[in-house]
Amino acid sequence: MRMNNQDKWIKAGLIATILIVLTVPVYLVKKNIFETADESQFANEPFFVGKDACVDCHKVQFELWKGSDHDLAMDYATDSTVLGNFNNVQLTARGFTHQFYKRDEKFFVRTDGPKGKPEEFEVKYTFGYHPLQQYLVEFPGGRLQTLPLTWDTISKSWYHMADAVYPEEEVNHRNWLHWTNLGQNWNGMCADCHSTNLKKGFDIKTETFNTTWSEIDVSCEACHGPSSEHIKWANLPEMARPQNVNAGLVVQTSNIDNRRYVDLCARCHTRRSALHDYDFDWADLLDQMIPELVREPLYYPDGQILEEDYVFGSFTQSRMYMEGVRCNDCHDVHSGKRILDGNALCLQCHRSDVYDSYKHHFHKYEGNSSLKVIDEFGIEQEVGSGVQCINCHMPGRYYMGVDYRRDHSFRVPRPDLSDEMGTPNACTQCHANQSNAWATSYMKKWYGESTNPHYGIALAAGTHRLPGAFEKLVRLSNDDLYPVIVRATALSLLGENYADSSKIILKNNLKDVESLIRYTAVNQYPLSDLTDMDALVPLLNDPVRAVRFEAAIKLSQVPREQFPAKSRYALDEALLEYKKAMEYSGDFAASRLNLGNYYNNLGEPLKAIEQFIAAIRIDDQFYPAKVNLAMIYNQQGENDKAELLFRDVLKSNPGMSEIYYSLGLLLAEREKYQEAANMLQKASELLPDRIRIYYNLGLIYQYLNENQNAEQVLMKGLNIQPENFDLLYALADFYLKQKNFSRAKFYAEKLVTLYPQSQVGTDILKMIPR
Repeated sequence: MRMNNQDKWIKAGLIATILIVLTVPVYLVKKNIFETADESQFANEPFFVGKDACVDCHKVQFELWKGSDHDLAMDYATDSTVLGNFNNVQLTARGFTHQFYKRDEKFFVRTDGPKGKPEEFEVKYTFGYHPLQQYLVEFPGGRLQTLPLTWDTISKSWYHMADAVYPEEEVNHRNWLHWTNLGQNWNGMCADCHSTNLKKGFDIKTETFNTTWSEIDVSCEACHGPSSEHIKWANLPEMARPQNVNAGLVVQTSNIDNRRYVDLCARCHTRRSALHDYDFDWADLLDQMIPELVREPLYYPDGQILEEDYVFGSFTQSRMYMEGVRCNDCHDVHSGKRILDGNALCLQCHRSDVYDSYKHHFHKYEGNSSLKVIDEFGIEQEVGSGVQCINCHMPGRYYMGVDYRRDHSFRVPRPDLSDEMGTPNACTQCHANQSNAWATSYMKKWYGESTNPHYGIALAAGTHRLPGAFEKLVRLSNDDLYPVIVRATALSLLGENYADSSKIILKNNLKDVESLIRYTAVNQYPLSDLTDMDALVPLLNDPVRAVRFEAAIKLSQVPREQFPAKSRYALDEALLEYKKAMEYSGDFAASRLNLGNYYNNLGEPLKAIEQFIAAIRIDDQFYPAKVNLAMIYNQQGENDKAELLFRDVLKSNPGMSEIYYSLGLLLAEREKYQEAANMLQKASELLPDRIRIYYNLGLIYQYLNENQNAEQVLMKGLNIQPENFDLLYALADFYLKQKNFSRAKFYAEKLVTLYPQSQVGTDILKMIPR
């Protein structure tokens, strides 16, 4: 189980396949399963039968699976499964001396508990096997919690996970990340990818779990689905078996393209938000989950892995994926191991005379030199390691302290971009004592001066709002030659950082053929007036679940009486889907935030407050819930509470641009105009594309009689958006009040020209002396 730092939120408001080969007719295979099965269940739908029903026919596949990471994903704590040393040993870490011991053939630890004091806990389950093993403890309410005390199976020693992952952060018993809290809860954070037929069973009313599985590990049916119909099919004489039913299996794993194949593995091998318990019958990945985009803080600005991504997000960026490569081209799906060793794996596709040669990699072979290098992790790399394809094209990082995982985006090292974007490259990751300039000089010497453009340049520029970033992101988001996940990431940066300028681009992408593009466009699309509603209404009937309910939650902001009557049923159905998905994951602060927004949009502020408070109770550092709670308090006239919440958020997150804007408006409402101006000035610096800030700030400066500042701010906004109605009106009114009638006339006439349907420009012209 990973320790996931949920403090790093970007924005409020916010998600193996096995080819079984049947060799001989097996009429009597596991016949007892059907003799004991419930007939009504069997008649209606397939059910889970367990791995023992598979062994007789699939002995080769079963033997490969035995001892694999999937087989050992989770188990009951016994002498044969527990790897850690429980022979009365101790570990001193995080201000406590933690003890490990056995009593009556059971395993125990003494460590800091939910009250911050040492307590005894019995280990009930093992979790994982190599290169580390963790341990689960039962808690009230059906919870299993993951101990931070972890066994390193390589060095055969104990370590504390917080020391490995958050060495600079205090993780006490009040912190969401503490092992007794929901940040380290097995039921919601880990369970669905470590057991078969996992049913989470979270009750949002009682905040308890009733989590069940059919098999404790990742077994055959975790990938193939419930297999009772497959056994019925196998029990038939060979000539009587239907040929058009996928051998009775729910999940098709053969004769599918690489996209479907990779999506099957993405169920677990992606950083995502699950929408419900896994359903094996799905058409689109976003019917099941919402994958994370390749953005900070999970990825470096160019898409390289930073936090755990579980492969999907990096692999779907790759040229390999775009060319049709899929998981089982490199990995045996039953054992999980690579199908070939060393460069032979890559030479299945790549010519050895071109790529497995000194003229390509320019590195010494084993035995050619005694020179060794120390990599960025302090590990000595032997001569010859540089000729291995994966070391240049799949550099990795350590996660959870000792788990080395490689980046699956298969990229060419770009040391020339590392200083510019703050990104790593394989050259200086291995030659840690050298500079990026040193590596760049060798790349140019070996491969020439020219380099290919990389989408990371646009993503990095957009992330940091650099000059020219908007145009780069637009080109990237519209270019079908780039991977879908990259285009969607560009679109999300456009919507987040260039909200006003990107509206038409987002609107155009609402009709994109790719569900992830449509979802991202809906998620970022600003619903500023009723005319925007028309673009989203058709998506209430989108074939993909996540797109439907994202459109619904956005449209729920529209007053019921103003929403088209013919589309209300579709809206209600999609909103119900949304609510169920958020309640399913209601053990997470983000889902409670979304439920709060849901109730607030439906005009139920008390229920919204209840959900926002629940989110803060789950994670008191989750600032989006504090922001939205502050906004509701503001709407209800409880501005003291609202201001305290905003200031609390800024204290912990001083770089949050949106909060300066919100607090500035609140302070203006409370007639604290000087403070309001200071906050809005800061917001305008952090959000230079947000036109409305210039308008609000200009009005406040006028009220403070700081007319020069008012003029400068309004003009700055108009330079960004020359035809903005509000700014043209504000300037015309400003100059009229200053008795600068020529300038007032100039902007009033612009209003008349650009907005002939509005009377405002004409009215101002009437007030100007002739």
